[in-house]
Amino acid sequence: MAEDTKNATETPWDIGEESMAEYDRFKVVNKSPRRVDAMKLALGKGTFTDDLTPPGMLHVKMLGSPHAHARILSIDTTEAEAMPDVHCVLNMYNVKAIPHTTAGQGFPEPSPWDALCFPEKVRFVGDRVCAVAAETEAAALRALETIKVEYEVLPAILSPEEAVAEGAVKIHEHPEPTGISKPEMNLACTLGASVGDVEAGFAASDRVIERTYRIGYAQQSPIEPHIAVTWLDEDERLTVRVATQVPFHSRRILAQVLEIPVSRIRVIKPRIGGGFGVKQEVLLEDVPALVTLRTGRPARWALTRPEELVSARTRHPSILTMKAGVNDDGTLVALSMEVLGNSGAYGAHALTVVSCTGGKALPLYKAEHYRFDARVAYTNLPVGGAFRGYGAPQGFYAVEILMDEIAHELGMDPIALREKNMIGSGDDNPLAVALGEGGEGFPQRIRSCGLPQCIEIGREKIGWERRKSFDKTGTKRRGIGMVALMQGSGIPGVDMASSFIKLNDDGSFNLLTGATDIGTGSDTVLSQIAAEELGVTVDDIIIYTADTDLTPFDTGAYASSTTYISGTSVKKAAAGVRRQIVAAAADIWKCEADGLVAANKQVKHPDGRTLSYGDICRSTLYHHNQHQIMDHASHLSYECPPPFSAHFCEVEVDVETGEIKVLNYVAAVDCGVAIHPTAAEGQTEGGVQMGLGYALSERYLFDDKGVMQNASFADYKIFSALDMPELEAVLVPTYEPSGPFGAKSVSEIPINGPAPLLSNAVFDAIGVRFREAPITPEMIWRALREEG
Repeated sequence: MAEDTKNATETPWDIGEESMAEYDRFKVVNKSPRRVDAMKLALGKGTFTDDLTPPGMLHVKMLGSPHAHARILSIDTTEAEAMPDVHCVLNMYNVKAIPHTTAGQGFPEPSPWDALCFPEKVRFVGDRVCAVAAETEAAALRALETIKVEYEVLPAILSPEEAVAEGAVKIHEHPEPTGISKPEMNLACTLGASVGDVEAGFAASDRVIERTYRIGYAQQSPIEPHIAVTWLDEDERLTVRVATQVPFHSRRILAQVLEIPVSRIRVIKPRIGGGFGVKQEVLLEDVPALVTLRTGRPARWALTRPEELVSARTRHPSILTMKAGVNDDGTLVALSMEVLGNSGAYGAHALTVVSCTGGKALPLYKAEHYRFDARVAYTNLPVGGAFRGYGAPQGFYAVEILMDEIAHELGMDPIALREKNMIGSGDDNPLAVALGEGGEGFPQRIRSCGLPQCIEIGREKIGWERRKSFDKTGTKRRGIGMVALMQGSGIPGVDMASSFIKLNDDGSFNLLTGATDIGTGSDTVLSQIAAEELGVTVDDIIIYTADTDLTPFDTGAYASSTTYISGTSVKKAAAGVRRQIVAAAADIWKCEADGLVAANKQVKHPDGRTLSYGDICRSTLYHHNQHQIMDHASHLSYECPPPFSAHFCEVEVDVETGEIKVLNYVAAVDCGVAIHPTAAEGQTEGGVQMGLGYALSERYLFDDKGVMQNASFADYKIFSALDMPELEAVLVPTYEPSGPFGAKSVSEIPINGPAPLLSNAVFDAIGVRFREAPITPEMIWRALREEG
């Protein structure tokens, strides 16, 4: 951990004496122990989905559509089915059409039921046509080559503007889907919310500034693509081992699609090679499950990297029109956002993503009047879905560039404009009720906010005042930009988690929780929370997670909910176990429980006597008032405390070539009490890295028929360690009263910053404003020549 970060963690800003005392009392949280899975992963013993090969396993490959929009007229699989190594062929003719959503969300899902296992009409290049299960992948691929498909090719819609134009061909027709907002207009969803009277606010403002921003496709690009392995256990129950963020949602949707009871399905989440939202989707486990149910044999389907880029899920591209009413002193009066989103061929997550576009970004700045209007259109392009930030990066891209543009027009310092208008401790979130996630939300008051400190730290570390001294005459010109950010911690009134803890006779504890570690380190964080509450070390906690047969329910790893929601359920269960331990000790000693202290793996009597947790457990198991010391707890929160952050960077732009170099980057973040500070820093650094790719290099290129032209990492450029600038992540400690040991979320907020930040920094360097991302050298080169 960087020395500055250590100092920040040890010396919180003005958070109150009581909260400061909490920091001083921490023994396990707010520390960075070795991750509980570190050794097995380092030694190659951490089993991922593909590390298990059941005997007799069949391999699944999928024939994808070559057309962006077409009706399937016939499929001839005669030759494929005759091949000796082929055991199962699936398509629209032998798989029942059951409308469902692939979005791994709570029930009833807020996404439309617009997907089928095998559709009669394909809606993007790569859409499912026919699956083959064979003895080997090679045999399955050979079989795919023999399948003959006759299509009626339909006009393809390749932009949201085309989709909503009058007379556009319909992508989803009634009655096949349900839950689509306006299928006749190709709209997966529409959403509107307002506070006050925006038009009156504009009329009362000294100035009205309107701008339109465009931000495109990006893919989550986890190191492990989607994969699922299925088999029947000794009781003929379907076991699904799948790289997922949402095992319980996967089980529920599989039961729906397969038309079998939930009780016949077990979903196991092994180690996960990254998710970033793309695995909040029931994307492929239905197909190997069907193969297993029909053949009785294990089956495996794994996406290749090109299939992952084309056929998995992506960030929703968006066109955002911002309008601000502002007075000459910099006071915001009215703020509106209009969004036209691109959901691609299906509408999974469309409504909830776009609600976060407005709901996370607009409330950062206080105004009397707000308006949010959103439409998300179907197109014949790859499908949008959950992606780290979940709509907020699109929103902050528009809001934070707009704030810079307002500051420039008013002649104000961009920091001063933000400080004048930003939300803070004690303020109510003005849009929390009107614009919840997909519908009406719950009142939210900010109870912890370190944004002023984040700005103060970032300003000093980047050298903000140097902006005025940069030479603007050479071929390489420097600039500095900044953005302010917020996010959320779980979905209020929706996300719920459960945990179970029991005491063992050596004083260790089994912790069972449905929470899903997708590489984030949440198994370690939850173990720390349990250990802190129980008065033991992380080594005393044996954690097992995300198995629908063995662990209690959890909505899954999304919405920045694991530490805040799942962590609180762990803390509550641990508190219950600790109370039982103390009560058992009191029973053994025949004394009152008041005055007994459980800490350091023992209970201590005021007279100095001690009983170890192991002694207490052995007594309760074998001798005294025999019972198992154990407890469980669930947690649902109606609060959603936002983390806050400020990002700063310095860039150098070559005006002859358009090359952009990010020289230095500072990300200061308030996530409350960082349960594992090193992990929180890592989340911040990783989010910035992903965001820099979104800002500068990641783009989907299509031909005029909707075929992606750069479906490989050779051509789709994500940022690697070699591309990274000097980066400093600073944790700004606050104390969130509603979170476990004062914690808020940290995982999503950093990705919101780089895209608007780079636009602001490049403008500071060369005086040209870019309102479309990613910003490429070619765009800069052309813009400079157009500007003369």
